[in-house]
Amino acid sequence: MSVALLGLTLGLPVLILIGAAIALESRGSILYTQERVGRNGRTFRMLKFRSMITDAERECGPVWSNQADPRVTRVGSVLRRTHLDELPQLLNVLRGEMSVVGPRPERPVMVERLNKLVPGYPERWAVLPGITGLAQVRHGYDHSTKTVKQKLRYDRCYIKRHGSLSLDLKIMAATVALMLTGGGPRKSPAAPRLTPRPLTGKEALIKP
Repeated sequence: MSVALLGLTLGLPVLILIGAAIALESRGSILYTQERVGRNGRTFRMLKFRSMITDAERECGPVWSNQADPRVTRVGSVLRRTHLDELPQLLNVLRGEMSVVGPRPERPVMVERLNKLVPGYPERWAVLPGITGLAQVRHGYDHSTKTVKQKLRYDRCYIKRHGSLSLDLKIMAATVALMLTGGGPRKSPAAPRLTPRPLTGKEALIKP
């Protein structure tokens, strides 16, 4: 929590500038809340800076986003590329709903589907979800069950070493590097190496 409080204090000017940019570009709230599944399967409202048009899921329903998503605003594109849209989640950390580092929380409707398609998926709920995590610095956004299965291996690796301050610091350092460069996930030499194996199963989630 001390890290989250420090981040909010030092980052206040940035938070204000981001909020102003969002308000000037498009109508709607600056912050966006979404129900997510956290530790032990409990749900909570996760905060984010709004990076899409208002009511982005009105017509398509809950779906994963992608790099060419037309719902993303110009300011939102920058926020998502630099991961600055996640900064309000420091408030979730202060509330005890999230940690700075941990498996990323997912929406209940997606969790319901992934529980059926990805064996061992509920294991991610053993610890508090994080703003960033080992899977996030190794992979991009989820877009299929294949990427979810790949990221689950990294989440399991992190959970086994949960409480390791050195690992958390390495993940946070890798996250800051990604934010500064605005690039995609990259492999960190300090992070645990995992050998991928062939994957089977449904390649993408389809809206029922």
